[in-house]
Amino acid sequence: MTEDVRRVFRMDNEVLAFRFTATVSNRTGRTPRERLTDPAQLRMWLGATGLDVTEVSPTGLKDAVGLREAIYRIGSAIAAGEKPKPKDVRTLNTTAAAGHAKAALEHGRAGWHLTETTPVSDALGVLATDAIRILGGPDRGRIKNCEGPGCAGLFLDTSRAANRRWCSMNTCGNKVKKSRSTAS
Repeated sequence: MTEDVRRVFRMDNEVLAFRFTATVSNRTGRTPRERLTDPAQLRMWLGATGLDVTEVSPTGLKDAVGLREAIYRIGSAIAAGEKPKPKDVRTLNTTAAAGHAKAALEHGRAGWHLTETTPVSDALGVLATDAIRILGGPDRGRIKNCEGPGCAGLFLDTSRAANRRWCSMNTCGNKVKKSRSTAS
């Protein structure tokens, strides 16, 4: 992964679908920061996750942002103990069904083969399928929104006591701890 990707995107979430939702930061702040500002940014993010596409159209970007927001709203609803909106569930299921990516093991690593005709739809299908696995799986009760200032990012709390509060200790957790130490 190149330094450019790390500078633009947060790639530290262990759940691929939640890493995708982190392409917007500061969700609860005054001004959320959109990182998928053009098709090239989406292409860069997909490439960094192993979903290499050669070109993304404006329609592909619009579809990706729609999927991302549906995943985020469903995850946030589950984290709050609420029922997701049917429209968001339809978006997720339709996107997953439209993808034709094939899982592959190459050089000892898992990856994806996308079709030549619909690579962006295939990549979005992978993201939607990953979201379905997490949002509807046995660990759905461990889905949380980050308590970091302005963040509200989704994460899967895999801690033994299920008491994790931040999407990442390296970012949000450190910010909270640093602000506590300077306030003392």
